[in-house]
Amino acid sequence: MSDAELARLAEEYGVATTYEDWRGGRVYVPVDTLRHVLGSMGVDASSPRTALEAHWARQATRLLPPCVVTRVGRPPQLPLPDQSRCWVEKAGGGWSEPGPRLPLGRHTLHVENGAVRQQAPLLVVPDRLDPRPGERRVWGMMAQLYSLRSRASWGMGDLRDLAELADWSARDLGADFTLVNPLHATEPVNPIEPSPYFPVSRRYGGPLNIRIEDIPEYAALEPAQRESIQRLARPLREHARTADLLDRDAVWDAKRAALSMLFQVPRAPAREAAYQAFLSREGAALVEYATWCALAEEHGRDYRAWPAGLRDVSSHEVGAEALRRWPGVEFHRWLQWILDDQLAAAQAGARAAGMAVGIVHDVAVGVQPGGADAWMYADSLAPGVSVGAPPDEFNQHGQDWGQPPWHPVRLAERAYAPFRQVLGQALRHAGGLRMDHVMGLFRLWWVPEGAAPDQGTYVRYDHEGMVGSLLLAAHEFGATVVGEDLGTVEPWVRDHLGERGVLGTSVLWFERRDDGSPRRPEEWRPDCLATVATHDLPPVASYLSAEHVELRDHLGLLGRSAAAERADAEAQVAAWRDRLVELGLLEPDADLLSEPASVVSALHAYLVRTPAHMIGISLADVVGDRRMQNQPGTSDAYPNWRIPLTTAEGEPVLLDELMADPRLAEHARRTLRPLIEPSFLES
Repeated sequence: MSDAELARLAEEYGVATTYEDWRGGRVYVPVDTLRHVLGSMGVDASSPRTALEAHWARQATRLLPPCVVTRVGRPPQLPLPDQSRCWVEKAGGGWSEPGPRLPLGRHTLHVENGAVRQQAPLLVVPDRLDPRPGERRVWGMMAQLYSLRSRASWGMGDLRDLAELADWSARDLGADFTLVNPLHATEPVNPIEPSPYFPVSRRYGGPLNIRIEDIPEYAALEPAQRESIQRLARPLREHARTADLLDRDAVWDAKRAALSMLFQVPRAPAREAAYQAFLSREGAALVEYATWCALAEEHGRDYRAWPAGLRDVSSHEVGAEALRRWPGVEFHRWLQWILDDQLAAAQAGARAAGMAVGIVHDVAVGVQPGGADAWMYADSLAPGVSVGAPPDEFNQHGQDWGQPPWHPVRLAERAYAPFRQVLGQALRHAGGLRMDHVMGLFRLWWVPEGAAPDQGTYVRYDHEGMVGSLLLAAHEFGATVVGEDLGTVEPWVRDHLGERGVLGTSVLWFERRDDGSPRRPEEWRPDCLATVATHDLPPVASYLSAEHVELRDHLGLLGRSAAAERADAEAQVAAWRDRLVELGLLEPDADLLSEPASVVSALHAYLVRTPAHMIGISLADVVGDRRMQNQPGTSDAYPNWRIPLTTAEGEPVLLDELMADPRLAEHARRTLRPLIEPSFLES
């Protein structure tokens, strides 16, 4: 076998044979990696020459690519042979020439050349979104919803808490959006995966976020029935008054029992009509998702371990099992309707409170390999590989996120429909969308099953199709889009996203000049969401004290001595302190450790001075929390995604108290003063 032919074969399929590492060096991808990745794409690489010749032969007979993507106002670019004839079957019916007046959406392109007739999906997408979410700059809270509890919620934050946070921050503080963690679907049975970035489905949401008492049928219960439900909630509410770790399993056990009771309550005619309309809108996809949930309750959460006949979503056995378990399937369909209703109420309430944007939902990179989406969309995913990241300064062994990637060709052949369905779920009741790891729309790091993360390689996607699908979904719902473009990003990728109206993400701690000094605020890009940190970084109070260094040292995550790491962390804090003092935002004699709130306020004032269109404020920083929500590089060694919101002293913060307690409210206003002053509102 010729390595040169294998490399050529890989390049034909968009598989990188070399890449530039974080130090700027050139890395050559191992031959075994190339073979494995090609195999996951359905290519037999045992004889590269044979595979190349077969590939070229297929290409010679194809008149069209897997999917034709064009921007609205432009005719499709079709390098067809002479004497070819083509026409468009429009989505809404009728026929058209493939000219510049095609409407947005998914159509079908037909081509005829002699006796050969072929067709392919045609996607007409927006050229650009308006990157500004309103006529003025906007700011909003960023919250990990599960951590934000209230007296009425069941041990973890829910959609009523989200609605009330949005309403309070809009009416009392002038916020224009609330950005929350992904609210994707979790397992229907315990144990519940705590990470919101590792769901069983992105196509549907997590019933764990439902507020039980907001379901209209709750009011129709007899007093004794309501009391039985409240008995389920009381221990969880008691637990919420402590700073102990969140217990999703206990929450789901209680909510599952309450939801099962409410499912049996007859619905009023108007409610039943609304339910049937929802079922009609969702169609077969919802039946498939609900079937997976019903099957998972008996066979486990990983469909790959199910009986063989149940592993194919389209099999006769699956259909028969769905009918046999129809009450359970119907229950999970109903849960999604309840969830959809409460998501809609949260967004409607946010806009009614005066928010220009409202709720901004987060979309995770992928899903669990044995979950509902992996089962439903198996024909659009690549088997035997997972998504991750190559080695970088902070993760020098690379990362394996354990999530199956989209298959570039099969996804395109479906006109990116599975991806667009995922986006539609997140956008339906949102004013904005945060796309985690937005670079994945261009290329993804594929890690072969069983290999170390640093033994992966990049696989290219048709970014016109991926980005175009994102813009098409956002345009349909009139939403703003923020791409998380942190880390190693090719410069042209940021340029392309900016040209298409997708905002980037700029994190204050990372905004440094080439010499390592902090940038001045006017040096920031305007087309971004500007924040102090992310959920993978320590809150400001912890960052200032460098206590995060001790934590990472204790967890064995440092690549050098703790003393060297602490010295570097303290130098960075000192550099930012000097910059804030120079700008007149912080008093020269301010004590960073005893008065972290003054530094938080100064950092927020710094963000206000940037030209950023959107400013995101961490709720954890507003209340003075010190604990990280997620410590990258750990699984069980640190309680990731289970940390409740607390004050700097470790006292639990309930939403009701944050809004009503004079001490907490004054602390919040102090940190937010630069954003609620008239000068910002007029900018």
